Amino acid sequence: MEELQKIYERRFSQEIDFRRKLYHVLCSDFFQAYVPRDSVVLDVAAGYCEFINHIEARKKIALDLNPDVQKFKNPDVQAIVSGSTDMGAIAEGSIDVAFTSNFFEHLTRPDIVKTICEVRRVLKAGGSFLILQPNYRYCYRDYWMFFDHVTALDDRSLSEVLEVNGFRVVECRPRFLPYTTKSRLPRSIFLVKVYLRMPFAHRFFGQQAFVVAKKAE
Repeated sequence: MEELQKIYERRFSQEIDFRRKLYHVLCSDFFQAYVPRDSVVLDVAAGYCEFINHIEARKKIALDLNPDVQKFKNPDVQAIVSGSTDMGAIAEGSIDVAFTSNFFEHLTRPDIVKTICEVRRVLKAGGSFLILQPNYRYCYRDYWMFFDHVTALDDRSLSEVLEVNGFRVVECRPRFLPYTTKSRLPRSIFLVKVYLRMPFAHRFFGQQAFVVAKKAE
């Protein structure tokens, strides 16, 4: 846990303000369309709570193994300090929408499966699982630049593991966002807004996949 805290502090401490502004735009201009405002939302591996703090929902839950999640969450967010492979603190069938971003690459293959199964357990029938994930097909040159990356996934292998574990993939964008905020692209919130409105640009700069999966009936 101490090593995890050190890695994330080194990686993100200088970017916290920008990432908050980034997720404000991503949530309002993109993710909110997938999250009904009267829903119960779970952010798996919430990290610095950028997504869960900015998404609008009736009830918001942030789950992360790092206890710092309690420090970064907004007052209207419930924090649960726990790993993703055993979400025993969350009742079965209590979540409308689950979200995770840049997480599965940090897990072993068995733990990816356990996490997906736990998300399926806590989702309501027909609930949605939104996944933003580095796509190895397009970012392989830089995929291993982060020490804590363990497993390489692309949009096809991610879709496969979801579908064999009780989900139905209803949307898959192989190329959506750039791989990392540490790229050479300028950090401009205005350009982020423009980028989201120009899907053709995703084909050139997108190195992360966005997948929407529904809990199979």
